[in-house]
Amino acid sequence: MNTLADLLNFVVSTLQSFSSSKIVRVVESEDFSQHRFAFKVRVELVSGATLQVRLYYNQGHIDYAYQLVQNNQPVLRWDNKEHFPEIPSYPHHFHTPTGKVETSLLIGDLAHDLPFILNHLVSIEY
Repeated sequence: MNTLADLLNFVVSTLQSFSSSKIVRVVESEDFSQHRFAFKVRVELVSGATLQVRLYYNQGHIDYAYQLVQNNQPVLRWDNKEHFPEIPSYPHHFHTPTGKVETSLLIGDLAHDLPFILNHLVSIEY
């Protein structure tokens, strides 16, 4: 899975099959070249919250952000922006609902990370 079509299809189909999904929308999709592209997908959840999946792919490297928003306020986010080198899972990190930045179990692989996030959302109240 390393093309825009493959990765976008994986995200959309995974979100559509998630039991808490209501509406899945591709909000952005940019194909800069064969090896560089970006997309943003939002899923409205039955709880009223929204999960946004943002991915930027550049020659095999993936920058990602998964953010849960409730009432137009960010609740939690996983990303791999290189802001927190002191975190043991650097560059992967998790922004808690209280604003704390912690270690993340994500690895930058959609096939691992997206199911992990969805399982996490099922296990918490948001």
